[in-house]
Amino acid sequence: MADPYATLGVARGASEAEIKSAYRKLAKELHPDRNKDNPKAAEKFSAVTGAYDLLSDKDKRARFDRGEIDAEGNPTAPFGYGGGAGGGFRGRPGQNGGFEFNEGADFGDIFEGLFGGGGGARARSGGFGGFGRQAPPQRGGNVAYRLAVSFVDAATLAPQRITLQDGKSIDLKLPAGVETGTQMRLTGKGQQGPGGAGDAIITIEVKPHPFFTRDGDNVLLDLPITLDEAVKGGKVKVPTVDGPVMLGVPAGSTSGKVLRLRGKGFTGKNGTRGDQLVRLQIDVPADDPAIKALVEAWQDSRAVRAHLGV
Repeated sequence: MADPYATLGVARGASEAEIKSAYRKLAKELHPDRNKDNPKAAEKFSAVTGAYDLLSDKDKRARFDRGEIDAEGNPTAPFGYGGGAGGGFRGRPGQNGGFEFNEGADFGDIFEGLFGGGGGARARSGGFGGFGRQAPPQRGGNVAYRLAVSFVDAATLAPQRITLQDGKSIDLKLPAGVETGTQMRLTGKGQQGPGGAGDAIITIEVKPHPFFTRDGDNVLLDLPITLDEAVKGGKVKVPTVDGPVMLGVPAGSTSGKVLRLRGKGFTGKNGTRGDQLVRLQIDVPADDPAIKALVEAWQDSRAVRAHLGV
């Protein structure tokens, strides 16, 4: 082993406090729990632990300084103490990949606060693999559910009911901004375990609608209107997620014109509702003699496709 003073990076005349401080710093940097992919760090950790083992013992340090023992704590005299004398905390690599801890030096105060406090008690109770911390009782597993919600219910945040695996039904309040993939957590409604029950994780699936579609928090609707409604204008009945309403169609409306119904969309995460956007689609009958007679003597001379370059 290298000189213990050099291993800890302290001078030979260093005080006990300086030696302890140097060891605390190195132990924290090199601890195996923090360097699982670095075997060299584990070797260095063992070395600094052995150095501190020797220098923290006043008797061993004095004997080392006088040349009576080496850095391993073994006597230098050929007929002195037997090999491996001194006992203590060696921190040597163990047979199962861990570290062997010999009784001797008290490292409780060293690890007090080193990795979050309370290290002394943990060091005495079971080594460095989490410092003997006893894992809390494990909670039961979470249970996953899928809940299909109608388009209209999602838009209006209508209450939902779901039946859990224990047979009990629970009423749910949908969150603002709900969409397909939104997850809701019911605490304590999962599987039972020694540490308590897990949670129920509910994933929402918003079902498609026959004629409504969604664009962000807005609802889109293609609304058929007749030729006379487009030409003369007037009030027409329009479906919304909140029920039918009357919508004013301006006279001379064309297909593709978009009208807005405010506050008839989805509720966003900020609590504000989007709008319903109504796109007019003029529906002309295919074989109507009256329509044919109407336009027989009339021709629209406007260049309606000029903006397309044709």
